[in-house]
Amino acid sequence: MKTALTAVRGAIRIPAEELHWHFVRSQGPGGQHVNRASTKAVLRFHAVGSPSLPPAFKARLLEQQRSRITDAGDLVITSQRFRDQPRNVADCVSKLQAMLEKAAELPRLRRPTRPTRGSVARRRVAKERRSETKKLRRPPRD
Repeated sequence: MKTALTAVRGAIRIPAEELHWHFVRSQGPGGQHVNRASTKAVLRFHAVGSPSLPPAFKARLLEQQRSRITDAGDLVITSQRFRDQPRNVADCVSKLQAMLEKAAELPRLRRPTRPTRGSVARRRVAKERRSETKKLRRPPRD
């Protein structure tokens, strides 16, 4: 099944040839029709070997979605929310779009900070109090 290209903020485009579709029988309600129609959409995208993704972007995507990545390097997305195939396909595409958008965000760098003078003083007082409590539990010295 060919779908339109998936774009992330206009910078990254994934050709439809890189998206591999598979359809299986869906769970849930559907009456007699459910036993005949394969409405569950399974999207496989070879994320590890995709030439469409820049290396840093690819590393973030693989890290964020590591539970969905197979040993072969395929990103697997499924949808069976709807009773018809085209809507499940659209749902898979929107899930992939959301994953790519999330991976496109650069992580914020942590600026190292120092503890305030007040927090250091409170910590010391708490440590002294705790030390005093433990000293009182000890057996008396002769």
